[in-house]
Amino acid sequence: QMTLPMSDDGLRPYHLVKQDYELTTERQSFKMVHEVFLTRLLLTKKVLSRFVNDLVWKVFSIGTPSRLAPPIPEAVKYLFDFLDQQAAEYGIDEPDVVHTWKNNSVPLRFWINIIKNPDFVFDIHKSATVDSSLSVVAQMVMDSCGTTDQRLTKESPTTKLLYAREVRDSRKLVEKYYADIQAMPVILEGRMHDILQQASVGADRSGFQKDSAMYDVFIYGLHYRDSVSAALKGEGMHEMARQFEDVCDELAHGFDEKSSSL
Repeated sequence: QMTLPMSDDGLRPYHLVKQDYELTTERQSFKMVHEVFLTRLLLTKKVLSRFVNDLVWKVFSIGTPSRLAPPIPEAVKYLFDFLDQQAAEYGIDEPDVVHTWKNNSVPLRFWINIIKNPDFVFDIHKSATVDSSLSVVAQMVMDSCGTTDQRLTKESPTTKLLYAREVRDSRKLVEKYYADIQAMPVILEGRMHDILQQASVGADRSGFQKDSAMYDVFIYGLHYRDSVSAALKGEGMHEMARQFEDVCDELAHGFDEKSSSL
């Protein structure tokens, strides 16, 4: 937003959203005129387009010989195959349903969090203005994962209209991304066990607290004990259901003893 003063290093911040900054000079305030704001908004988008496009491509691409992309984690391939198997097993033949499962499991749960909250990963300060701008980019990525066309009018939010064209192109990229992962070689269960074992060893070396993680998992298991047990029995895994219930009993007993000692 160009109403902000220039910093000592000669730089002036630009953002993708309009802010209600009021600069008071001799008891007079100034607000950006809408026409001026729209012009500068489009200019800012043009400046940032290369970075936003590169972000979307790297998130939703498995790479080509002419352009490298981050490798797809084998765990993601295994998870997506599992979702495809579940859809086939339960007779879900609507592609939009499986598409939504995959959206919610990785892009919307992981990437949107990182885009909106870079301070989760980097030691940086995120101002309110930067937070609003990142929300615009995150919304564009979320819309790209959708399966239905948006009905935009002149009354639609400016942040929606700003990336309407890019959303249409990015949606095709997301569909190709899921199709490319589906075409990758299957990750066998034994290989997945090896991956988890390696991750466990690496977590030990990095100071990851397994006890704290297991505690949270056990709390979750106790809360949904009946549902998990019934689901296991429904799948014919009676022995696993019995073991799960035994673990829950031991945990509940241990928590009772700890509570009484306090």
